Amino acid sequence: MTPAAGPRLTLETPVTYLTGVGPRRAEQLKRLNIFTARDLLFHIPHRYEDASTVAQIAKLRIGDDATVIGTVVSKGILPTRKGLRVFQAVVQDASGLIEAGWPGQPWLDRQIQKGDVLLLSGPVRFYHGRQLSPREFVNLGADADPTMGGRVLAVYPATEGLSFKVLRGLIEKHLDALLPLVSEYLPAAMLAEAGVPSLPEALRAVHRPTSVAAALAGRARLAYEELLFVHLLQRRARALARERRDGIRFERKRTLTTRLKKALPFALTGAQVRAVREIVADMGTEFRMHRLLQGDVGSGKTVVALFAALLALENGYQVAFMAPTELLAEQHVRTIDQLLAPLGIIPVLVTGSRTAKERRLAATRLESGEPLIAVGTHALVQEGTRFARLGLAIIDEQHRFGVDQRRLLGERGRGAEQPDVLLMSATPIPRSLALTLYGDLDVSILDERPPGRQPITTALRPEKARARVLDFVVRQLDAGRQAYIVYPLIEESEKSALKAAKSAYEELTAGVLRGRRVALLHGRLPADEKDETMRRFRDGALDALVSTTVIEVGIDVPNATVMLIEHPERFGLSQLHQLRGRVGRGAEESYCILLGDVSPEAADRLQHFLDTEDGFEIARADLELRGMGDLFGERQSGVPTFKVADPLRDTELSDLARAAAERLLAEDPTLGRPEHRRMQETLRRQYGRALELFRVG
Repeated sequence: MTPAAGPRLTLETPVTYLTGVGPRRAEQLKRLNIFTARDLLFHIPHRYEDASTVAQIAKLRIGDDATVIGTVVSKGILPTRKGLRVFQAVVQDASGLIEAGWPGQPWLDRQIQKGDVLLLSGPVRFYHGRQLSPREFVNLGADADPTMGGRVLAVYPATEGLSFKVLRGLIEKHLDALLPLVSEYLPAAMLAEAGVPSLPEALRAVHRPTSVAAALAGRARLAYEELLFVHLLQRRARALARERRDGIRFERKRTLTTRLKKALPFALTGAQVRAVREIVADMGTEFRMHRLLQGDVGSGKTVVALFAALLALENGYQVAFMAPTELLAEQHVRTIDQLLAPLGIIPVLVTGSRTAKERRLAATRLESGEPLIAVGTHALVQEGTRFARLGLAIIDEQHRFGVDQRRLLGERGRGAEQPDVLLMSATPIPRSLALTLYGDLDVSILDERPPGRQPITTALRPEKARARVLDFVVRQLDAGRQAYIVYPLIEESEKSALKAAKSAYEELTAGVLRGRRVALLHGRLPADEKDETMRRFRDGALDALVSTTVIEVGIDVPNATVMLIEHPERFGLSQLHQLRGRVGRGAEESYCILLGDVSPEAADRLQHFLDTEDGFEIARADLELRGMGDLFGERQSGVPTFKVADPLRDTELSDLARAAAERLLAEDPTLGRPEHRRMQETLRRQYGRALELFRVG
């Protein structure tokens, strides 16, 4: 197959020049990031319809899900009383006849002719007798052999106006011309160790699979390459950072750190002890520390970070502790103040809302060079904030900061001395996934909860129980407690029947919460208004907070004992877990109640959340059910994204790719050898930063 016009076909040929693609279709393909023939070839199916086992029509029963191949013996359009036009065709094989129906698709009458051989796959339902409802169909043409076998059908990511069937046809039309343009560039020994086919074989298998197993084998080759490239980039970045040797070698003087350990009113968990040792060992080298500390809500990340901060202070350095909001910065100041009071250390608060006098006093202390802990928001990286001797930068909820903000804080050192960096995250993910996503960082994980923390009673209640649930909330308020009531939307729309925060606030304050101190909180409010509302709730000036997920990562309110979540099916499991973490922070028993009628499928999904409070298990279930994009929300720059690979399901493949990347870089750190040049070119094309990371010398 050659292009309709233009130059000789190459992988860089614009799709506009491919047969069957005009300007309009080219615009539709752009929405799928398909600009060239290469992009079309590497547009990989996201699932397969297994129509390889063909059933005899006569043996079909109501309720079966089956694939049949038969000849169209009659067809027509049937109008219904509701005005819907249904295309119907009767197909016949050697065993018998069955009717197939396509509601609302009358145009198929022009595409399917009497005598055509069809492959049909879908459920058999009762409609004036047996009727097949095709989920998939392929018109094999009038010349096809009705006794031929079935096939595996590729289903592609599609877009409005461009169905997966059109994409399947377009790729099939050009596949034989494009495959010879592709050759393998990964070492044969590497492919053999991973047990995956060559690139041309893999592309043929994913687009034109002979079986589901063959399609999955082809997918594995493409996934392996993605994982290999990510590990190569991350290990090269780490190697370059280590080559610079621009860190501070902190000495373990054990003055402040030992005093803190003795002064703590609780014993550290085993996970906390392990994380502290890893961090202290890192800080004791001449290389800069770049470490991620991740742990569940309430796992004690702040205490671990304080040991790192005190090690820096012992050595005469300053510490910057950056939080995403002023409220969280204030909370960290209170926590640090309380824990370090026996040591006589008072943290400095640096936020945009401080008075001019407070800002001047803070600036004077930072510029004096005295060892201190400065806690603040992004104000810590603004032009007017200068540290005389910054040795450690701690960044809480690191995914809520841009890469540039994190980089700026990490560059606030003096001269050649660059501060060590400790990132903290409360989004717990399995260790194998963390090593893939954050391979350029060292990772410490807090997977234990401090003893004594009460479990939170969690329940799913149907809509008919609403009155009882609200009565329970009122009883908690009568007992002097506080409650969160969370909704997925701010305002209701005509398209959605979901109860929204605004209308619910009006309904509640006019009804069961009449006379109570209730406030409405959502993301469209000005930042200062949101902060003031949360402060009032924290200080006990409000009984209940009607809110959207803006409170997902919030402040400690020990007196809040109820988290009521409406329409729980609209939230991810990890998001629900973060919301549940807003309660259970005091001495009183706490409750998380999911309210609403949900489908059986949603109930099965929510059961994972009801069964455990382990954030790592919930994150794993969330990833398996919804995918990485849903767990991480807005993907931050610097975290690798994957088109084919699934770092959670492909853990074995990822481990093989990681080991291969380490061996490859040990032999050829810049991938400059002739046999690795095409791999380097592919890296450069697919990842913009590869040129910088793999520069020679």
